[in-house]
Amino acid sequence: MKVVKNNKQKNGAGFDDVAVSKLRKIAKLAREDCYTALGSTEEGLWPRNIADKVKRFGLNEIQHTKAPAWYLQLLLTFINPFIAVLMVLGLISFVTDIWLAEPGQQDYKTVAVVGVMVLLSSLLRFWQEYTSSNAAEQLKNMVKTTATVLRKAVGKREIELKKIVPGDVIYLSAGDMIPADIRILQSKDLFVSQSMLTGESMPVEKSGAALSDVENQSPLELGNICFMGTNVVSGTAVAIAVNTGKLTYFGAIGKAITNKRAETSFDKGVNKVSWLLIRYMLIMVPLIFLVNGLTKGDWFEAMLFGIAVAVGLTPEMLPMIVTANLAKGARNMSKRNVIVKRLNAIQNIGAMDVLCTDKTGTLTMDKIVLERHLNVFGDEDDEVLKWAYLNSFHQTGLKNLLDVAVLEHAELHDYLKVEENYTKVDEIPFDFQRRRMSVILKLQNGKQLLICKGAVEEMLDLCTSAFEPGEDHQLHIEKDVIVGMDKSMKNTVLQTSRKLNEEGLRVLLVAIKEYDADVRDFTVADEKEMTLTGFIGFLDPAKPSARPAIDGLQRLGIRIKVLTGDNEVVTKKVCRDVGISFSQVLLGHELEQMTDAQLSGMLEQTNVFAKLSPVQKSRIVKLLQAKGHTVGFMGDGINDAAALRDADVGISVDTAVDIAKESADIILLEKDLMVLRKGVIYGRRTFGNIIKYIKMTASSNFGNMFSMLGASAFLPFLPMLPVQLLVQNLLYDVSQISIPWDSMDEEFLQKPQKWDASGISRFMLYVGPVSSIFDYVTFAVLFFIFKANSPAQQALFQTGWFVEGLLSQTLIVHMIRTRKIPFLQSWATAPVVALTSLVMLIGIAIPFSPFAAVINLEPLPLGYFPWLIGILTCYCLLTQYIKNRFIQKFHQWL
Repeated sequence: MKVVKNNKQKNGAGFDDVAVSKLRKIAKLAREDCYTALGSTEEGLWPRNIADKVKRFGLNEIQHTKAPAWYLQLLLTFINPFIAVLMVLGLISFVTDIWLAEPGQQDYKTVAVVGVMVLLSSLLRFWQEYTSSNAAEQLKNMVKTTATVLRKAVGKREIELKKIVPGDVIYLSAGDMIPADIRILQSKDLFVSQSMLTGESMPVEKSGAALSDVENQSPLELGNICFMGTNVVSGTAVAIAVNTGKLTYFGAIGKAITNKRAETSFDKGVNKVSWLLIRYMLIMVPLIFLVNGLTKGDWFEAMLFGIAVAVGLTPEMLPMIVTANLAKGARNMSKRNVIVKRLNAIQNIGAMDVLCTDKTGTLTMDKIVLERHLNVFGDEDDEVLKWAYLNSFHQTGLKNLLDVAVLEHAELHDYLKVEENYTKVDEIPFDFQRRRMSVILKLQNGKQLLICKGAVEEMLDLCTSAFEPGEDHQLHIEKDVIVGMDKSMKNTVLQTSRKLNEEGLRVLLVAIKEYDADVRDFTVADEKEMTLTGFIGFLDPAKPSARPAIDGLQRLGIRIKVLTGDNEVVTKKVCRDVGISFSQVLLGHELEQMTDAQLSGMLEQTNVFAKLSPVQKSRIVKLLQAKGHTVGFMGDGINDAAALRDADVGISVDTAVDIAKESADIILLEKDLMVLRKGVIYGRRTFGNIIKYIKMTASSNFGNMFSMLGASAFLPFLPMLPVQLLVQNLLYDVSQISIPWDSMDEEFLQKPQKWDASGISRFMLYVGPVSSIFDYVTFAVLFFIFKANSPAQQALFQTGWFVEGLLSQTLIVHMIRTRKIPFLQSWATAPVVALTSLVMLIGIAIPFSPFAAVINLEPLPLGYFPWLIGILTCYCLLTQYIKNRFIQKFHQWL
């Protein structure tokens, strides 16, 4: 077995080697050398250089999957195996009934019936998918479509993203989207959010310093490289474009997902069922044709009858029933803020038994909050929050996400009288070397107070003492004892910090220092001999709805697997909070060393995967599918796009990046897993109604074919005329139209449901012949009791079987729709009861109507109806008995 280990995976997410090599080379260079390497200058590119680079590298555009034109979408809806079967039968019927028929003898009934079914099904599917596709297109919204670029001759100006070329000098500030893969040349307090690429919720620091050890790092970890599609959270920077367009990280993913989608669970299931029914048809139809030809001697009539039988054996309503079910499911889901882009996804979400989900924004709130504020002994302490609030409020630099989280405790503003009691004197801003910032405030007593917050290691070295909170565990600057920062205290602080880190928190220390009199301008040198007050811990917390939603999905038989680019510590914490059990966490670099066979063996017992690249997410999805799972993937970042496309059902949100929304099958207008749980229920109900129709129709038609075969062999006339068979079949199909509005047994909804061609075949063989038994009883009653045993009496025979066949086929709807006892333990919904009852009444009334003569039927003697009631009652009882035996033996029904 070959180890799946190539450069694209090794480099993080589908970069080609040229792009990676170029990034690493530029990351090592000094600032002035970067200009030279990229053919640029400090003042930017000359216009002639720009034209040459556009020719060489192309426009800075990402390859997107665009929805096909409406006429192509319409054409694609006709490409369906069941529709193909119907169109072949329609063509044969056109040739025999119209083209080869004698003048005045043309019969359009079969062609008309088949044509209407094909058109209704295809047009309904087209309309649903076309409108959903348009809705999804309208959700697209790029954060920013221009960038500030410095060029010779024109200076600094805003230009469209697509016009940026390698070597362009770019100016960045808070809120800007990174317009290409760039190298930072100089920066101030620059923090960049890479969550859409890596899944990490915390912004990362970027600076212009040259790097030395770049070969052993993923491109995403390079501290002076930023990537297209990410955004600046705070700070400013000057950068130079290195890779643009398809050579960017974003572009590599865009190119990967524009390939043809693999077959989903739905596609494979429909194909298997189609071929199963086609195989039965290829056996039964020629057999009936031969028996009729040999016994009756009229081969042309036998061929017409064979075509009618073929139409009868084909569930011609299936494309329409499937589409109606899916469209109804899509409408129901749209009412709950879910846009279904591809109808087949509704069945796939019902069949889903593994849901792979990203962490950030899906399980978590995608928002940094201040989770803990602790004194030096690790106890909750509001005094620490007070110092942190004063520090964040009075700083004038760009506030990062951590400051925003602190300032959300607005209740402190009035309580502390921040502006009345504290006057700002000075500020020592944040920088990457110190990794801390300080504000100096003047108190009402005239003293000055330096409040500093920063990274644990750097702060600890600058603190010579700490507050001893006392028995009340509350800090009071005037009352609490100050103790020396000895080795024991340092160990306590480090131990608490480590514990908080293990819980997935980003930890900062807060320290203060008092000055008695006015001091000259403060500098970095004043950040020393401080008194440590405690810790503040930040987290992107789990959504309150995540735990109950995951519990609900797991009760529905769906295993949840977390596939994230974030680190394992944070991922473990979130998984514990939301109730996802795990015994181990598999990391991206560990996956890299495994063959497909080795990784496949690990998938069943591993639920959490961290530090993954997009290629690795996609690989896990494909291997789960290869093991027979129907896999859903939920994500919203660039790094999720490939996995969204490869999954059986890709689920994204309206706030996702465009490329993720394009790859998804379903878009949630709320980032809420509870909505997804409802979608699973709808999917299973939809699939249940589809499979219900297939099993009803296939078993009923299969039984009819057995009856035809026997009747054709011993009767001196056709048991039913082709036109009668088509009318009976059409009435039966009409009774099925209400199935999308039927309910499903609760037990059916509790576990994933998949297409099972062998199960349908087994069902046909067990249940189908039951109707044949009672058809033969009906034949005997008509033949021996009512003497319909000669060609002169064939209309009576055909009418008797027409009515009995239609009523038994319609009753089977109620027998098969539930594993319970119909009418006693389970009732169909009102539309199903109403329509099946109406069709049965029409079937009984037709022989007594003027329409009877058109299709060669005649009124039935009243003495026939007691026999009919007895036959149908026995039929229902035997079917229920067979149903119970079938469930006991195979532990399934639908």
